[in-house]
Amino acid sequence: MRLKLTIQYDGTEYSGWQSQSAGTRTVQGAIEAVVARIEGERRPLFGAGRTDAGVHALGQVAHVDVEKRLDPKTWALAINSWLDRDVRVMRVEEVDDRFHARRLALGKLYRYRIWTGPFVSPFVRRYVAHVPRAHDVRAMKEAARLLVGRHDFEAFTVADRTTKTSVRSLRRLDVTREGEELVVEAEADGFLRAMVRMIAGTLLAVGDGRIAVEQVGRALAERRRDLVGSTAPAAGLTLVRVDY
Repeated sequence: MRLKLTIQYDGTEYSGWQSQSAGTRTVQGAIEAVVARIEGERRPLFGAGRTDAGVHALGQVAHVDVEKRLDPKTWALAINSWLDRDVRVMRVEEVDDRFHARRLALGKLYRYRIWTGPFVSPFVRRYVAHVPRAHDVRAMKEAARLLVGRHDFEAFTVADRTTKTSVRSLRRLDVTREGEELVVEAEADGFLRAMVRMIAGTLLAVGDGRIAVEQVGRALAERRRDLVGSTAPAAGLTLVRVDY
């Protein structure tokens, strides 16, 4: 039977989602190893998307085909009993064999958190980028509006991407401030590798005056990486939700 897993993880100690070489700690690898203990043999786990090293998730989704006919609640309890505490399967559902975590995803929501105060609380330090400077939120919002819509985001991804096209529909890009914390939320039909972190880094550069708002529009139109800001640190990024 096919199981749909909704997963949360603190990605600080992981080399991303996707399984890699032996000895590399990944979220996918950790869950596959646990399922193998329960099943007696390894079963491939298919995620809705890859998160990079150090990136977190509140609502990653994956599916796996299993032979043992345990009810979903028992599967969740069994998997979590073997996982380290920084990864948790929050929900298990039995789904139709046609369900595919990646191919059927209609959109994703990411949140990027920035702490602008001089000191970071130990209770949030693993989940924010620390940028202790003043930022012009109005300018950041103006730059964000330029990116919303269906565009070629070649300027906002890495050179060695494997996707066939860099065109994506960015449905929403919000910048808000709550005290000393800035929050960037991005919702799209899909994201390129490092896209949200590069957008966040660019908006931060606009906010502190290193990049003009107009330059963001040029970078998008001309597909020039040299015009965007640096890639923001992984710690501030969380995959919030996958939509189906």
